[in-house]
Amino acid sequence: MSVEIALRAAHVRYGPLEALHGVDLPVPSGTVTVLLGRNGSGRTTVLRALAGTVPLSAGHVLWRDADVTRLHAHHRARRGLCFVPDRRAVYATLTVAENLGLAAPTRDFAPAIDAYPELRPLLARRAGTLSGGEQRMLALSRALLAPAPVVLVDEPALGMSPAVAARTYRLLSGLCERGAAVVVAEQRPPAGLPRGTLAHELRRGTLSFSGELAELTSRAPATQKPPSGRA
Repeated sequence: MSVEIALRAAHVRYGPLEALHGVDLPVPSGTVTVLLGRNGSGRTTVLRALAGTVPLSAGHVLWRDADVTRLHAHHRARRGLCFVPDRRAVYATLTVAENLGLAAPTRDFAPAIDAYPELRPLLARRAGTLSGGEQRMLALSRALLAPAPVVLVDEPALGMSPAVAARTYRLLSGLCERGAAVVVAEQRPPAGLPRGTLAHELRRGTLSFSGELAELTSRAPATQKPPSGRA
């Protein structure tokens, strides 16, 4: 497996507090990589460091061996990095159709509507009026409408029902089949991911485990639960 993007000895500080303590994280292409950890463990910060929305205080971000540490987030996006944060991932004052149009200027929404038919009757609604699960579907549609070599998603199934969450992970796995490097952050190991899925567990800004997800879940069977959903 070739490495698409990676952190090397990455440190991130928020004021006087250091959130990442020298993290090394290779992200292979064509594979789902899962970042696990409790709130405050550093998993979201890893995504932000890869996306360029937080700067490193030390270390490097390498993209296909090129150092992009100083490359701003919008430049990384133009090069093909799609980052879906856990909050404020849609434009609340725009309609669902207008949000989709930002990712699909040709207004071909078919891949998004096929993936999430729940969005079809909502196209004229303002995104801010949608439920949490519906907003999540809309946000994830960006990755489906504008395929990118790097896709970073913080808590993909947040607010979704178990059935929609399982569908979402199948969709993300499908991106890997097209060669994308997909990184997701979750508190618990998600169900339904393919064999060979990689996992990194973070605790207080350092990696406590790196390996295949199956190995981690076999060591801690009590954590094997699908993401809880609300709607």
